[in-house]
Amino acid sequence: MSVTGPDAAGFDARARTRQVVSGNALGMASMLAWACGFPAAEFLLASWPPLALIAARFAFAVALLMIIWVMRDGVQALMTVRWGRGTLIGGLTFGLGAYLLLLAQSLTDAVTVAIIASACPVAAAIVEVAHGTRRMTWAFLIGLGASVVGGIVAIGGGTVGSLGLGALAAIFSCFLFVYGSLYTVRDYSHLSEVGRSTVTLVGGLVFTAGALLISHMMGLDVLPTRVIDAEQIGLLAIYAIAGMALSQVMWIASVGRLGVAVASFHINVAPFYVMLIMFALGDGWSWSKALGAGIVIAGVVVAQKPPRRRRAHAHL
Repeated sequence: MSVTGPDAAGFDARARTRQVVSGNALGMASMLAWACGFPAAEFLLASWPPLALIAARFAFAVALLMIIWVMRDGVQALMTVRWGRGTLIGGLTFGLGAYLLLLAQSLTDAVTVAIIASACPVAAAIVEVAHGTRRMTWAFLIGLGASVVGGIVAIGGGTVGSLGLGALAAIFSCFLFVYGSLYTVRDYSHLSEVGRSTVTLVGGLVFTAGALLISHMMGLDVLPTRVIDAEQIGLLAIYAIAGMALSQVMWIASVGRLGVAVASFHINVAPFYVMLIMFALGDGWSWSKALGAGIVIAGVVVAQKPPRRRRAHAHL
């Protein structure tokens, strides 16, 4: 039996509310999982060159997601997917984007990259408007501004270092990440979230592994400088499983429910989550990160405020 009239409107409103709530919960969980990888990466970078660490991270995450995907959807799902397009999307967005972010940090500094990355919601909004999937409203613009301001507050403000090629690389990496997320959801909507994530992360693995191989053949120092022991494998597992595999699956699910622009607001809460993890490990509390997270969350709420409906007036 179909639902019509006021009941149908109420049903649609409840379904939309559930979708928004679940999308935001997934966005928060995704960024919390992503944040778990930062403390592990800090230890690993002492002996792992960045390119080798990124390639290993992709490899570990893809291997795990492949197993989960087969267990969930069967081998047939892997046999029928468009691997060529998925590899191209993932390689040119997630893979190249990760490399450009590292390049940006090497050419500028961590503060510059963090401040530019906090504007990722702006890049996402521009992309959605360009694709006709986002209509600008005052509520969304206010929420967008709050997200950017909150992100800058959360990283402690600071001054932007010398701009130029490094800043351009950071900005371009933001757009690549947004496009990768958008195309993953749009072009692989028939797949489960695990399947969508795996297909494009394979592209990231191909790109970073290829770059690592070429760099090694050119004689560059891109391999770990110490023997890989059980401690490093454990840290790599945290960095890859929580910080990439689980985070990416939940991120893609959030984008599918909220759109890439609103979902990207949650990225700017990540510094607060990192602070919480480090606080649990013995570091100090940061009120600036807590304040920044609060501003971002307020922006998320405001941006998703439904437009006010005009009251219908009865004509006598």
